[in-house]
Amino acid sequence: MAQQQEEFKKALGNYPTGVTVVTTFDKENKPIGLTVNSFASVSLDPLLILWSIDKKSKSLEDFMSTEKFAVNILASDQEKLCFLFSSRVVDRFAQCEWQRSVNNLPILANTASILECKNVQQIEAGDHVILIGQVINILNADKAPLLYHQRSVGEIPKTFYQTI
Repeated sequence: MAQQQEEFKKALGNYPTGVTVVTTFDKENKPIGLTVNSFASVSLDPLLILWSIDKKSKSLEDFMSTEKFAVNILASDQEKLCFLFSSRVVDRFAQCEWQRSVNNLPILANTASILECKNVQQIEAGDHVILIGQVINILNADKAPLLYHQRSVGEIPKTFYQTI
């Protein structure tokens, strides 16, 4: 079993994904957030996305009980935010630039995109919970995304685009 888990991690680690920080307010109205790369589009009609959270996460109950959350798609120059929101730092928002959105969600500054979502469904799946959100607002910037590949974060090399 352990060998299979290692092979699974190796296979998926070789699949590049975008990097996001999912944010909301906790029950005490304090902003919370965590780095997530388990993010995907689900549906165009209605607009649905999904992401997953580890059942051991300290933020699990807050994200499961919240009515709304924001998916902040990090830009290629936001590697520090990726590491900040995956760290054990308690007050992560004190160390970054953010604001309340028109939908009363904590959103990070200078991201590639932001999807503000209504929390519509949760599905238990192994050691994680999948959260499905209906997109209620979209903010886009003309920025390259931050990518995660083989346990590293970075941007798509410009030479990649020249080969297409």
